[in-house]
Amino acid sequence: MATLHVDVVSAEELIFSGEAKFVALPGENGELGILPRHTPLITRIKPGAVRIERADNGEEEFVFVAGGILEVQPGTVTVLADTAIRGHDLDEAKAAEAKKAAEEAMKNAKTDIDFAAAQSEFAAMAAQLAALRKFRGNK
Repeated sequence: MATLHVDVVSAEELIFSGEAKFVALPGENGELGILPRHTPLITRIKPGAVRIERADNGEEEFVFVAGGILEVQPGTVTVLADTAIRGHDLDEAKAAEAKKAAEEAMKNAKTDIDFAAAQSEFAAMAAQLAALRKFRGNK
Protein backbone atom coordinates (compact mmCIF):
# COMPACT_ATOMS: atom_id res chain seq x y z
CA MET A 1 0.00 0.00 0.00
CA ALA A 2 1.24 3.49 -0.87
CA THR A 3 2.00 5.86 1.98
CA LEU A 4 3.24 9.39 2.37
CA HIS A 5 5.66 10.94 4.83
CA VAL A 6 4.07 13.57 7.11
CA ASP A 7 5.86 16.21 9.16
CA VAL A 8 3.94 18.61 11.43
CA VAL A 9 6.25 21.32 12.72
CA SER A 10 5.60 24.29 14.99
CA ALA A 11 7.93 27.15 15.83
CA GLU A 12 8.86 25.29 19.03
CA GLU A 13 9.26 21.65 17.95
CA LEU A 14 8.59 18.78 15.60
CA ILE A 15 5.10 17.59 16.61
CA PHE A 16 4.72 14.57 14.32
CA SER A 17 6.91 12.79 11.80
CA GLY A 18 5.96 9.48 10.24
CA GLU A 19 4.29 7.50 7.48
CA ALA A 20 0.57 7.93 6.84
CA LYS A 21 -2.20 6.60 4.62
CA PHE A 22 -4.24 9.81 4.70
CA VAL A 23 -4.12 13.38 6.07
CA ALA A 24 -7.05 15.79 6.52
CA LEU A 25 -6.73 19.43 7.59
CA PRO A 26 -8.47 22.83 7.35
CA GLY A 27 -7.26 24.55 4.19
CA GLU A 28 -7.82 28.21 3.58
CA ASN A 29 -10.82 27.48 1.33
CA GLY A 30 -12.15 24.38 3.10
CA GLU A 31 -11.23 20.92 4.35
CA LEU A 32 -8.40 19.19 2.45
CA GLY A 33 -7.85 15.46 2.18
CA ILE A 34 -4.41 14.29 1.10
CA LEU A 35 -3.64 10.78 -0.17
CA PRO A 36 -0.32 9.37 -1.45
CA ARG A 37 0.72 10.76 -4.86
CA HIS A 38 -1.39 13.92 -4.36
CA THR A 39 -0.78 16.75 -6.79
CA PRO A 40 1.84 19.24 -5.49
CA LEU A 41 0.23 22.07 -3.54
CA ILE A 42 1.17 24.98 -1.29
CA THR A 43 -1.60 26.75 0.64
CA ARG A 44 -2.34 28.49 3.89
CA ILE A 45 -4.20 26.56 6.56
CA LYS A 46 -6.75 27.83 9.05
CA PRO A 47 -6.94 27.02 12.75
CA GLY A 48 -8.30 23.53 13.30
CA ALA A 49 -7.57 19.82 13.45
CA VAL A 50 -4.96 17.95 11.44
CA ARG A 51 -5.97 14.28 11.32
CA ILE A 52 -3.32 11.77 10.29
CA GLU A 53 -4.18 8.13 9.61
CA ARG A 54 -0.95 6.36 10.52
CA ALA A 55 0.37 3.72 8.12
CA ASP A 56 1.92 1.51 10.82
CA ASN A 57 -1.14 0.83 12.99
CA GLY A 58 -4.08 2.56 11.26
CA GLU A 59 -4.73 4.74 14.32
CA GLU A 60 -5.57 8.39 13.90
CA GLU A 61 -3.07 10.97 15.14
CA PHE A 62 -4.65 14.32 15.97
CA VAL A 63 -2.92 17.74 16.13
CA PHE A 64 -4.49 21.18 16.60
CA VAL A 65 -2.87 23.92 14.51
CA ALA A 66 -3.51 27.64 14.91
CA GLY A 67 -2.84 28.33 11.24
CA GLY A 68 0.21 28.06 9.02
CA ILE A 69 1.35 26.70 5.67
CA LEU A 70 0.83 23.32 4.00
CA GLU A 71 3.17 21.91 1.37
CA VAL A 72 2.19 18.75 -0.46
CA GLN A 73 4.52 16.80 -2.74
CA PRO A 74 3.60 13.38 -4.24
CA GLY A 75 5.19 11.48 -1.33
CA THR A 76 5.43 14.13 1.37
CA VAL A 77 3.14 16.41 3.40
CA THR A 78 4.68 19.19 5.47
CA VAL A 79 2.61 21.31 7.85
CA LEU A 80 4.43 24.40 9.11
CA ALA A 81 2.18 25.62 11.91
CA ASP A 82 2.21 28.90 13.80
CA THR A 83 1.28 26.87 16.88
CA ALA A 84 0.64 23.13 17.08
CA ILE A 85 -0.61 21.07 20.03
CA ARG A 86 -0.97 17.30 20.16
CA GLY A 87 -4.59 16.24 20.68
CA HIS A 88 -3.90 14.60 24.03
CA ASP A 89 -2.20 17.81 25.26
CA LEU A 90 -5.18 20.09 24.61
CA ASP A 91 -6.66 21.66 27.76
CA GLU A 92 -10.34 22.54 27.39
CA ALA A 93 -10.50 24.75 30.49
CA LYS A 94 -7.45 26.76 29.43
CA ALA A 95 -8.81 27.19 25.88
CA ALA A 96 -12.24 28.26 27.17
CA GLU A 97 -10.59 30.80 29.49
CA ALA A 98 -8.48 32.19 26.61
CA LYS A 99 -11.59 32.42 24.41
CA LYS A 100 -13.41 34.37 27.12
CA ALA A 101 -10.42 36.71 27.53
CA ALA A 102 -10.39 37.30 23.77
CA GLU A 103 -14.13 38.14 23.87
CA GLU A 104 -13.43 40.72 26.59
CA ALA A 105 -10.51 42.12 24.61
CA MET A 106 -12.79 42.55 21.56
CA LYS A 107 -15.35 44.44 23.69
CA ASN A 108 -12.66 46.69 25.16
CA ALA A 109 -10.59 47.26 22.00
CA LYS A 110 -9.74 50.91 21.48
CA THR A 111 -8.34 50.58 17.94
CA ASP A 112 -9.09 48.50 14.88
CA ILE A 113 -5.72 46.77 15.32
CA ASP A 114 -6.55 45.79 18.91
CA PHE A 115 -9.93 44.49 17.78
CA ALA A 116 -8.41 42.49 14.91
CA ALA A 117 -5.82 40.90 17.21
CA ALA A 118 -8.49 39.95 19.75
CA GLN A 119 -10.76 38.64 16.99
CA SER A 120 -7.93 36.47 15.65
CA GLU A 121 -7.26 35.06 19.13
CA PHE A 122 -10.97 34.41 19.63
CA ALA A 123 -11.20 32.52 16.32
CA ALA A 124 -8.14 30.41 17.19
CA MET A 125 -9.53 29.50 20.62
CA ALA A 126 -12.97 28.68 19.19
CA ALA A 127 -11.29 26.43 16.61
CA GLN A 128 -9.20 24.79 19.34
CA LEU A 129 -12.31 24.04 21.41
CA ALA A 130 -14.10 22.62 18.36
CA ALA A 131 -11.08 20.49 17.52
CA LEU A 132 -10.85 19.27 21.10
CA ARG A 133 -14.50 18.23 21.12
CA LYS A 134 -14.02 16.45 17.78
CA PHE A 135 -10.92 14.66 19.14
CA ARG A 136 -12.73 13.53 22.26
CA GLY A 137 -15.69 12.36 20.17
CA ASN A 138 -13.36 10.13 18.11
CA LYS A 139 -11.92 8.41 21.17
